[in-house]
Amino acid sequence: MVLPALALLAIVLYLAAAAGLARPLLNGGKPLNRTALGVAGPAALIHASLLLGIHRGSLDLHFFAALSLVACVVSIITLLVNLWRPVAALGVIVFPLSALLLAVDSFMVRERLPLAMDWQIKLHVTVALLAFSVLSIAAVLAILLAVQERALRHRQFGNWLRALPPLTLTETLLFRLIGAGFVLLSLTLLTGILFVDDLFGQHLVHKTVLSIIAWLVFGVLLYGRWRHGWRGRRAVNLTLIGMGVLLLAFFGSKFVLEVILHRGA
Repeated sequence: MVLPALALLAIVLYLAAAAGLARPLLNGGKPLNRTALGVAGPAALIHASLLLGIHRGSLDLHFFAALSLVACVVSIITLLVNLWRPVAALGVIVFPLSALLLAVDSFMVRERLPLAMDWQIKLHVTVALLAFSVLSIAAVLAILLAVQERALRHRQFGNWLRALPPLTLTETLLFRLIGAGFVLLSLTLLTGILFVDDLFGQHLVHKTVLSIIAWLVFGVLLYGRWRHGWRGRRAVNLTLIGMGVLLLAFFGSKFVLEVILHRGA
């Protein structure tokens, strides 16, 4: 009973944090950024402890467990980013998703044994997880950027818009996260070449090809930003396209094999 109770506590804390950050949308008040982030911190720690404690530190990469793991890492990175830049509005999207994925993994999925992996594959998976998580946050920022730009064009100056970080800050952070994610994705492909025995083998060929396509999309975006000053809608669209391709690469086959066909990936 301890694990379900802890999972429920983390879910409640995630939702409370999101509600504090979404206060301008709920009642027009100011967002409770410090309080909300202070509440989200324990939620992320409990989430991480549950993921590590269930299998004594082993990685469970089955579909819903992997989604829960990504959500936990994204929440932690969101909290760390807020130590550097005030973008607490990210939590309005990130924290409810983390609560949902933790709930599904904890209460709706039968426990499965983690996959056995040597240290090389664990390193590859860890780098891939970090790359996906950082670029996921970049995708959320891209959505916020698109919402801000649209509101400014239509002169919709509501309290919710004032609660968001300045447009230039959002854009700068977006490209810094994309740059970091691009480096991590490059390392993911490199460790895959070095450590995965059959990179183009069964269930891996489409992951490899789609990951390379996503890498090219983000590379083109970064080059365009550096060489031509790309920004605005073009940056948002390319970010979301790259993230969509990466989502298919990481979770597409796992969903079909494990959820639809009920086979191991």
